[in-house]
Amino acid sequence: MGKMRIDIISAVPQLLESPLNHSIVKRAQEKGLVEIFIHNLHDYSYDKRRNVDDYAFGFSAGMVLKVEPIDRVISKLKQERHYDEIIYTSPDGEMFNQKMANQLSLFQNIIILCGHYKGVDQRVRDHLITREISVGDYVLTGGELPAAIMTDAIVRLLPGAIGDETSALFDSFQDNLLAPPVYTRPADFKGWKVPDVLLSGHEANIQQWLHEQSVERTRKQRPDLLKE
Repeated sequence: MGKMRIDIISAVPQLLESPLNHSIVKRAQEKGLVEIFIHNLHDYSYDKRRNVDDYAFGFSAGMVLKVEPIDRVISKLKQERHYDEIIYTSPDGEMFNQKMANQLSLFQNIIILCGHYKGVDQRVRDHLITREISVGDYVLTGGELPAAIMTDAIVRLLPGAIGDETSALFDSFQDNLLAPPVYTRPADFKGWKVPDVLLSGHEANIQQWLHEQSVERTRKQRPDLLKE
């Protein structure tokens, strides 16, 4: 299997530049683990002024992203390769979670279409995309931040993306538990001490303590995860 490819389509691509060009996502690209391409929707406009939105039909207020430029860029990309998923970031899509990030990280090629303004022409959702995903029950100015969140969550799971290969496996939500508390030096600060078990060097006891802490933290903060 070759490197993963993520194509992001946006009417405001500047919003994606910083999140995708630093830290783990940047290093994963430099290592050749993933290719991330950002497509400016304005480059695919039929309009001389490169407009990509228009007023909504009916009595709805606000602007809507037009179907033609979106169809043009998606059609171009699909002619070049097969895509496992064409995702639209939408507040009313299925909720993004760790299980979904794990699944998407196994794909070869995905497209993420960023919504904007009042959303996209419904015909885009009916005919061009395969999945709608939300990052939470709230409305953002556009889908660029959700696209960056999804990309970050997916890329850090790729083998070799983070220094410690086991690290991602112990993140919160991987086993429907929140991550346990973590500590570093100094062992004693203002009388606030690191639990003795973590300083004991006894791996079995430490692992048992970490698991118990995960369960307890989840029970207190996210009991819904335990029900699942």
